[in-house]
Amino acid sequence: MTSPAKPHARRRALTGGLAALGLSSVMITTVGVPPASAATWPRPSSSQPVSSTINVSGVRDGGMVRYYGSGDLAGDGQEEGQDPIFKLAPGATLKNVIIGAPGADGIHCEGSCTLQNVWWEDVGEDAATFRGGSTYNVIGGGAKKAADKVFQHNGPGTVNISNFAVSEFKTFYRSCGDCSTQHTRKVNLSNIEVTGTGSTARLVGINVNRNDVATLRGITILNDAGRKVIPCQKYNNNTAVGTGPDSKNCLYSNSDITYR
Repeated sequence: MTSPAKPHARRRALTGGLAALGLSSVMITTVGVPPASAATWPRPSSSQPVSSTINVSGVRDGGMVRYYGSGDLAGDGQEEGQDPIFKLAPGATLKNVIIGAPGADGIHCEGSCTLQNVWWEDVGEDAATFRGGSTYNVIGGGAKKAADKVFQHNGPGTVNISNFAVSEFKTFYRSCGDCSTQHTRKVNLSNIEVTGTGSTARLVGINVNRNDVATLRGITILNDAGRKVIPCQKYNNNTAVGTGPDSKNCLYSNSDITYR
């Protein structure tokens, strides 16, 4: 009889498999870890103040440096119109970055973009805003302490978020309800770890009057015995009009949501 693999051997094998796929292993959890600390947050390699927006084109690997706002970027409130720490040109990729506090307006994607293994320790106005592209990919990473929204979708197209951890937030993803130019938008969530705080929060907010579509798969919600986290909130622009799954706008079933 073949002996079962030891726990540390299984973890090494899983970590190696994720590395081969280009994914971070920080989302791996082990039996016995308290739910509230299931996501392992990375330690920064160093810290760097940012007083003016960093423009990114092509691929920028931050090497797990913590960037935080200073001077004109020292805001950490919800005032509209703040500048971001990073501004990504169409097609750009930003990876292996930690955004600390103050976080200003996080990251602006001016077109299609990829955010890979990006962590927000204390979200400022928003973690990231998606503007003029068609496809925006958020792969790995996490965000916490968002007084309002984490991801703001102002432009057209589709936002794909996978292998992500979020806690202490009000709305994880929001399709803009009052932008001067409106679009039909889509969001796909896959393998998302959500930590509830006992306060009402929305995983996604979409505009059903604009025919937005949200698809939720593999959602794990921790510490939410009161079911305060709403998986899918429906709006007519900024007016809430209902919640829950359906066959048109909020595409998920009870089996896609796990409570622990």
